[in-house]
Amino acid sequence: MAKEPALTPRLRLLADWVPAGARLADVGTDHGYLPVWLVLRGRAASAIASDLRPGPLSRAQKTAEDYGAKLDLRLCDGLSSVAPEECDTVVIAGMGGENIAAILAAAPWTADGGHTLLLQPQSRPEVLRGFLSGHGYVIQREALVRDRGHLYPVMEAGAGTMTLSLGQLYCGAKLLHDPLAERYIIEKIIQLQGVVAGRSRSAHGKDPDDADHLRDIITDLLAMREEWRHANSPGN
Repeated sequence: MAKEPALTPRLRLLADWVPAGARLADVGTDHGYLPVWLVLRGRAASAIASDLRPGPLSRAQKTAEDYGAKLDLRLCDGLSSVAPEECDTVVIAGMGGENIAAILAAAPWTADGGHTLLLQPQSRPEVLRGFLSGHGYVIQREALVRDRGHLYPVMEAGAGTMTLSLGQLYCGAKLLHDPLAERYIIEKIIQLQGVVAGRSRSAHGKDPDDADHLRDIITDLLAMREEWRHANSPGN
């Protein structure tokens, strides 16, 4: 048996961002690979692994037993059974941006300035970025990772304030020099153009204001792409 579990590219990026000696809370831990890896590497001084369902938590317990790592397992919704003083680093990954936002909203202590938040939305990242910007958080860094053919954003956030443009809301606040950002922006533009075209063909539910809003987002994303190309051209 391997000495430690293998991490997918997105989990490895999260692991690389966990501060040394962290007191970790891993929300939605599933198999528990990330906290077990961090404990075995000595990167985490302690690790709480929480999940909403008994099945994933049982898998995390088995992973911990198989590799001989100590985890504090919590069956709970989000951070509902985690006290602020029990952790200084919170990882929430592998779920939709709206679900991550709801977990943070139910635990306002995550915006107290004493916690590092490492967030990896699988979908609707714009919902998460919008929540963060409106509720006392700031995205301190952001990166893209390719995993199983998809691009995923990873964000480090903490207490603070920020204002995001439409383009930043949809395609990242800190990705100007990320090598994958142009592809990420293009994919989002194509997706939004498809939505606009689909609504234009539909005979029902036409909303000119909504279509104009989507076009405004696309325009901002096109400008972001040009900004990225300029920033990453030779000599810059």
